[in-house]
Formats: sequence, C-alpha cells, structure tokens
Amino acid sequence: MGEKQEIEVIHSWSAPRSLSTCLMYSFAQRDDTEVLDEPLYANFLRVTGLERPYRDELLSKTASDGNKIVKEVIFGPGEKKYRFCKHIAKQHVPGLTNDLMKKGKHFILIRNPLDILPSFDKVVPPSILELGLANLVTIYSELSELGNLPPVIDAADLQQDPEAALRGLCDDLDIPFQEAMLKWEAGPKPMDGIWAPWWYKSVHKSTGFASAKTYPLPLPSSLYDLLEQNLPFYNMLRRQARRTSAYSKPSLPIPSLPVRANEKILVWVGDEIVPRDSAKVSVFDSVVQGGDAVWEGLRIYSGKVFKLNEHLDRLFDSAKALAFKNVPTREEVKEAIFKTLISNGMFDNTHVRLTLTRGKKVTSGMSPALNLYGCTLIVLAEWKPPVYDNLSGITLVTATTRRNSPNNLDSKIHHNNLLNNILAKVEGNFAKADDAIMLDKDGYVSETNATNIFLVKKGSVLTPHADYCLPGITRATVMELVVKENLVLEERRISLSEFHTADEVWTTGTMGELSPVVLIDGRVIGNGEVGPVTRRVQNAYKKMTAELGEPIPTYPRT
Repeated sequence: MGEKQEIEVIHSWSAPRSLSTCLMYSFAQRDDTEVLDEPLYANFLRVTGLERPYRDELLSKTASDGNKIVKEVIFGPGEKKYRFCKHIAKQHVPGLTNDLMKKGKHFILIRNPLDILPSFDKVVPPSILELGLANLVTIYSELSELGNLPPVIDAADLQQDPEAALRGLCDDLDIPFQEAMLKWEAGPKPMDGIWAPWWYKSVHKSTGFASAKTYPLPLPSSLYDLLEQNLPFYNMLRRQARRTSAYSKPSLPIPSLPVRANEKILVWVGDEIVPRDSAKVSVFDSVVQGGDAVWEGLRIYSGKVFKLNEHLDRLFDSAKALAFKNVPTREEVKEAIFKTLISNGMFDNTHVRLTLTRGKKVTSGMSPALNLYGCTLIVLAEWKPPVYDNLSGITLVTATTRRNSPNNLDSKIHHNNLLNNILAKVEGNFAKADDAIMLDKDGYVSETNATNIFLVKKGSVLTPHADYCLPGITRATVMELVVKENLVLEERRISLSEFHTADEVWTTGTMGELSPVVLIDGRVIGNGEVGPVTRRVQNAYKKMTAELGEPIPTYPRT
C-alpha cells in the first residue's frame, strides 16, 4: 500500500441509467485515479426511508452518516492524485455539508430520458424523484451560484465518439487524457457497490463505450407523462453543454444574428411569453401542416405602433376569408402585442411579425374540420432597422416566377403560404439582387417578392393596381402622402420597360419602409442616384411615423 496523501476529488453527477457506471470504469483505468461507487447511497436510503432489495445489507455494511462520509471517505486522504466519485443526483439530499459542492471538480452527465425510461423499472418503479433530472438542474444551479460552473456531457456523445468525448471532458476538468480510459475488462469490478447484481448486469458485459442502438426501445404509454415532465430538465442541461468541447460540435456552425440583441428576446406563442429558444408551435399546428396562417408586419416608432388598426383590420379580414374559427378578439391581440413589447423593453426601432394560425389539429391532415383547439397567436418582436439600404438604394431583377392570380390564390389574403414569393426571392438571391420583380399573368409588373413598387416619370408617380399584388398598408400610406405632396398619382397597369426607363423607382413595405431602387435588370434608374421625389416622399413618411401610431401602455410620454 502506498502512502496516503491529500487527493483531488472529481465528482460525477448524473441520473440513473446514464452510462455513469461505464464512465466510472473508464476513470478506474487511469493510473492516477481511484474511484468510489455512489458513496452517498446509504445516507440517501437512511434519510429518505426508500425501500430497495439490498437496503438492509447496504445499511449494515456501509457508513450512512452523510457528513462523515463526505469528510472521511470522499475527501479523505488517498494513494493516488485523483479520486473519481460517481454520484446519482437524487442522493444529494438536505443536511449534507456545503463542502461537498464547494470542494473538488464537478461535472454533470446527462442522458435523454427517452433512452432511460424504457429499461428503468427493472429494479424500482420510475418516478420524477427516482429519475432525478430535476435534482441535476438543482445541482447545476447550486454549483453555478458558487462560481464553479460544471461541464455538461451528454451520454450520446460518449456513445458516438468516446475518445473525443473523454478528451473534451478531461480538458474541461483540466486533467490529462489517458488512452487506457477507452477500454476495460468485462465482469464485476472490486469498486462495484452492493447493488451491482441488480443494476449492473448489462455493463458487466461491456469492455468499452458501446455505440447507441440504431432504433430505441418502445416507450410504454404508462411512462409518457413522466417523459413529458423530465424532458424540459434534460433540454435545459443539454443547452449548457460546452460547445467549445470536441464532443459538442454541432453539425453546422452556429450563425451570428444580424442584430445580436435578438439572441435574448421574449416571444408570445399561444397564450404565453417564452424565451426565444422555447418559442415553438406544435407539429400539429396548421402553419406547419400547410402554411395555413395569416400574418402582418408592424413597426414601432418612439413608443407607438404605426398603423396598428389598419394592420389588424387586414389580419382579421384575411382570417375571415380563410374561414378561421375561434379567432381571438382585437383587444386580445393588442394586449398580446403590448405585453410582448413591454416585456422586451422594445419601444423603438422594432419590427413585429404578427401571425395567426388556424391552430392545432387533433390529427395530421388538411381539413380545417380537424382544427378544434382554436387559433394560435404568435407575436415575434425583434430589434430590426429597415432591412434595405434606404440611403443609397437597392437593385432588382425580374423573376420568371409570376405573381399569383386571383384565379388561383388571391394576394389580398395576407397568408403564410409564401412559396410563390419565395421562388421569386430565390431567383433574386442567385442574381445577387436585393429583391425580384414579379409580373402578373399578362406580363405587367405586379410587385416585388416582398414589397409594393412605385415609379416616377416626368414628375408623376405611378404604381401597379392591386389586382395581383397585396394592397400593402405602407403602399396606401405612401399613396396618401404623394397626394398630400401635391404630386400626380396614377394607379394602372405598368409594363416592365416603363420601370426600366423610369426617372425614379422605389419600393414600399413595413419591414423596409420606403427604399429607393437604382438598378433594375442591369438598367440604371435615372442617374443611378436617389431622386428628389423619392427623398421628398421619404421625408414625409418619416414625419408621419414620428407623429402617428397607437401608444404602447407604460411608455413614458414627454
């Protein structure tokens, strides 16, 4: 026996059936590490009074004073540099000394409860207490509060690439990786706890981390509620897995956001406000099943929602045209908008994507008769300046994709089934243009894939009629301003060549406001600079947005 010395403790915290015993065997192969198998188990049974087939044997042969175990067993002197302690999260019971969490290196091992539950009840009936994922979240929070943020490792990563996962974990723990950790001999081990004959039959057949089975075991219906209760805890911890570690690399790089502040926004979904990453709709929702929803874009200026009632009029008209039922009231929609904006502290330079879906279906299918839950309301507010270059101008190309005819799908319904527009936008993207002009079935200009469009010729302002295009709220506002500016306004069919030869061109939309166009299909518009009429109407529009709008409650007024 070597001389006893002070030892550095590595604490592994996990739920049962999470490959924790495999990981203990892995660390036991190191030449600098001794291991302990659930040293707090006896204390757990003593405190909780829970029954186990081996309870009496464990309590008679093992120390059950938790604080004495922490001091003398877990942190007692040892013969090697490190001591690996396998802990099950539920065994962290009240009354244990704070030293347990304050001292040593800690990490958390997680596993999807969908992979745990089907085989869990071989020894004890599964419950939220026995599974212990809620306890894992508590442990993570407690360690974080102590400034000891623990690395999180997913069992799936150990199964997929054991070496990369172990190297990443060792790096996080600031200990050297050893190749010996990848293999061990089959059979029972001296460090196994008394409970091994009940729990370790499968792991005793192993000689390393086995790949996950291609197909999972069926989940008994009796465990469905328990799965639903525990998945949020697993997902919360899974999000904390260190992305810089080799074992946590995503399949695609994480993209940067156009506006970084939008990483932490709150979104209204259904009847509640949730964080960005939790903002999801059901796979049974009609917007997923068939793009069956209507929407509006809103802009916020100086504590006011511009043209709110006009947008809501169109939202409800679109919902009526599509025969939506159980639609929320106008006041309910307004309240959701205001609550979302106030919760985010968004009172200016903000765009809102307001969506109303037909709602969730009782089973997948096309028929609206399956929509029996009522509509789903989504309020997505983002920090978003105008999306086009409104100072220097934008470029357009003409798409081969034609704008929908009212014979097929009326563009006056502001619906979410936007494939017609998206196909045109794809053409614009390939041409490296800002957007794409869409023609109607007769070859006249209708609008762009995202905006309405205007031209100026010899002082007169022209815009296509709204037979094929969406009669936009911003379009109507700009038409009103053109008249107020004592300019001649004409709404008629306009050919593409008229746009190519125009003196000035601009587009209109809530998201982009009023955007000058300086190039169409390679043709320079006017002298290639933003024209005087465009600037004049832009200024009038800016003045109107500063003056008008529905005030957001609680926004301070000067």
